[in-house]
Amino acid sequence: MIQALLVGLIAGIGILDERVLGATLFGRPIVLSVFVGLALGDVKKGIIIGAQLELIWMGIAGIGAATPPDYVTGGVIGTALAIISHKGIGVALTIAVPVAVLASYLGTLVRVVNLWFSHKADRYAETANFKGINLMLLLPTILFFFSAFIPTFLAMLLGASKINLIINAIPKIILDGLTVAGNLLPAVGFGLLLDMLFSKKLFVFFFLGFFLCAYLKLDITGIALLAICIAIVIVLFGGNKGGNDSSPETKSDNSKDNLTEGEIDFE
Repeated sequence: MIQALLVGLIAGIGILDERVLGATLFGRPIVLSVFVGLALGDVKKGIIIGAQLELIWMGIAGIGAATPPDYVTGGVIGTALAIISHKGIGVALTIAVPVAVLASYLGTLVRVVNLWFSHKADRYAETANFKGINLMLLLPTILFFFSAFIPTFLAMLLGASKINLIINAIPKIILDGLTVAGNLLPAVGFGLLLDMLFSKKLFVFFFLGFFLCAYLKLDITGIALLAICIAIVIVLFGGNKGGNDSSPETKSDNSKDNLTEGEIDFE
């Protein structure tokens, strides 16, 4: 019961990220899964599963009216049940991905209900009823919290024995297939991320990092430090068209943003 409450609280607080608490990144799977592992006594497995789930969902974003999968609820439940059942990432993916999709519908329902509170707050504002406005702002937050807390809490109440019965009923070939799919899904996450960030003038830097890692065996820290140096060089010298001319006119031109108005155009 205590573990169910703890995991439910983690999911409930995580769902408030980017909704009420600001963009703290607490709701990302790579963060939440660590806390889930801590609550269940297996931080190492929580980190491993969280990293895999983050690779899958790292490119997901809610654009306009589109509602992305609820990776908070899906990630917490998938991580928790995988740890309890003592299975690997295959089980986490089996549970996390469909749960995230289903939970997104619950999130949509909460948003629809919250519209009523918004209109009610408008009416309170017309009469300067500040207590009513504060209440109308608090209740939607509570609904968002319970939209993640309740499913997670109920899933945890099933207990490890019932979860193992369900998982053991899944044929081994399916679990093996899901494990293979889990190794491929991070490529999908990277693809979604690159679809938003990819630029014909910047793609060479992406492949440069890949070559440094694949052929020179340089670790991520080394690549990141090299990227910082390259970025500094671009900022300092990328927009210097006037050579060493120190005339006032040249200084005025060089005072512009080198990243957007220099020789290297990132637009």
